[in-house]
Amino acid sequence: MSFTEFTRRGLLRSSLAWAGTAVMASRRERALGFAAASSRPRIGAVGTGSRWCQKATGLNGPYGSAPGIRRYGDFVAVCDADESRRDRARDLVKGWTGTAPDSVADYRAIIDRNDIDIVHISTPDHWHAKIAIEAMRSGKDVYCEKPMTLTIEEGQLMVETCRKTGRIVQIGTQQRSETTFIRAVAMIRDGRIGKLKKATCAIDGAPTSPVIPVADPPKQLDWNLWLGPVPKVPYRYLGGDHGETKSWSRSHYEFRWWYEYSGGKLTDWGAHHVDIATWALGKTETGPVSVDPIMVKHPVAFRDGLPLDDSRYNTATEFLIRATYADGLEIDIRHDGNNGILFEGTAGRLFVSRGHLSGSAVDQLKSRPLPDGALERVYKGRTLVDHYRNFFEAVAERKEPISDVFSHHRALTTCHLAGIAARLGRRIHWDPSREVILDDPTAQSFIARERRKGFDIEL
Repeated sequence: MSFTEFTRRGLLRSSLAWAGTAVMASRRERALGFAAASSRPRIGAVGTGSRWCQKATGLNGPYGSAPGIRRYGDFVAVCDADESRRDRARDLVKGWTGTAPDSVADYRAIIDRNDIDIVHISTPDHWHAKIAIEAMRSGKDVYCEKPMTLTIEEGQLMVETCRKTGRIVQIGTQQRSETTFIRAVAMIRDGRIGKLKKATCAIDGAPTSPVIPVADPPKQLDWNLWLGPVPKVPYRYLGGDHGETKSWSRSHYEFRWWYEYSGGKLTDWGAHHVDIATWALGKTETGPVSVDPIMVKHPVAFRDGLPLDDSRYNTATEFLIRATYADGLEIDIRHDGNNGILFEGTAGRLFVSRGHLSGSAVDQLKSRPLPDGALERVYKGRTLVDHYRNFFEAVAERKEPISDVFSHHRALTTCHLAGIAARLGRRIHWDPSREVILDDPTAQSFIARERRKGFDIEL
């Protein structure tokens, strides 16, 4: 660790001890308790699309994590394969801090810098693990948007690298820091619905698309770099009144609906709700023993788990997939119903979604409140704070954040297994201790994907 990095982290550590006691007026808009610019971690952003900040896409919405993260650190470099988004991100940061950050197309220019403390990853899913692993190995802490990985093998590499390097990594499953979900988990642990039997995660369905023609990539987009580790294929684009980008395409926001780059809704919303269900069920150190695709609909035909039409979105649009654990507990993942998680126990049911918690046990809280400290115990013994502050406190104290690599890998493995079962159209059996699919070589082959030459993960 360099002297500059050591000093900056030492100052951050000391400033957090009196967080909230002073606010210093400054153009930098320092967070409560951060006394000097030198105490603020320096951040490099890799991927500056809408999940980083929607304004960087040319829209004016509030969506994105960068506005929250900048309260606790300074962006000093931005990186994106799309020059237009990169330029907007640079201008946004200059407006926030008064200083324009470095702007680069290749993330390695950020990884190689010794003066950057944190790498904030908001790329499409297929880039997450490679950048995060190399950032950790370069001595940097990481805030990585969900889902953490594209494959189970990448999750195994993330776990191994995080354990070996001792870096602090927070996954952007911000529901773990939302009081509504924390209270739901605390109620379950306090036995408010009896012995838990099942969780049902309603995560909505995925869209379909018309035939999307091959097109020339926009001049500002380095299509080869955007693809990176995945196979090189032609760019596809069709303009229209659809979604955030007003188009159907293979890139930017629409990458979510291609198995080549994502897992569809199973890893988009599944990374949120299955994560909470796994947490509440106490399964963050294990996994299911079977995953059954009871009902799955895809917009294109498949053979041996591979789509036969590369001109349309291909992730599952409707589904009911059941993950069963060795003790009989179940997690159902489905496209229909109210978005949220329904927990069923021997003494009642509990439904939780963003901003909503209901059930007879909730009504009883007025007369029978949770024990003192119940929420904090769920939150790893910490004071409840926003998800970004939890990360920066973990960085300062060198302690595990609330959404750590290890537990998220287990939850996301269930999502990945659901995707494999959905693509193959058959039940698969999983050994959670060895992390292998049993007696099905084809299914096991989907645990990992070959990375394109020149884009392998450097270990």
